Amino acid sequence: MKVEDCPHCDDPALAALADAVAADDIDRAIALGLLDFMPPAAACARCVPRLGAILIARDARLRALAARERYRARQMRLTERAELRARRRAAAVTPAPVAAPPTLPAAAAAVLARAKAKAAAGKAD
Repeated sequence: MKVEDCPHCDDPALAALADAVAADDIDRAIALGLLDFMPPAAACARCVPRLGAILIARDARLRALAARERYRARQMRLTERAELRARRRAAAVTPAPVAAPPTLPAAAAAVLARAKAKAAAGKAD
């Protein structure tokens, strides 16, 4: 395709996106539609390098975003596993309820009561 016949050479949106990519202003390029950019079917020799730079920047940003999502998903899995491990450890370490002290048989209780009474009477003297 000849430069005279290319409708993309004079496209201000494409020029702005190419300028943002060339200036390495990724935030502005994203605002201008970098992530959704689809190259035209045909382009002239002047547009091909600009389109190539835009496509390289788009693909790099999409790979970075995908990597960030994988990292976040991994962090969530690790956090969930750590919480599950902590819950299991807490359940395993929970002490058994304290049992009530054993009660004395009636005969032993009576002997103890007499001994206490005798000791109390001895102190009163």
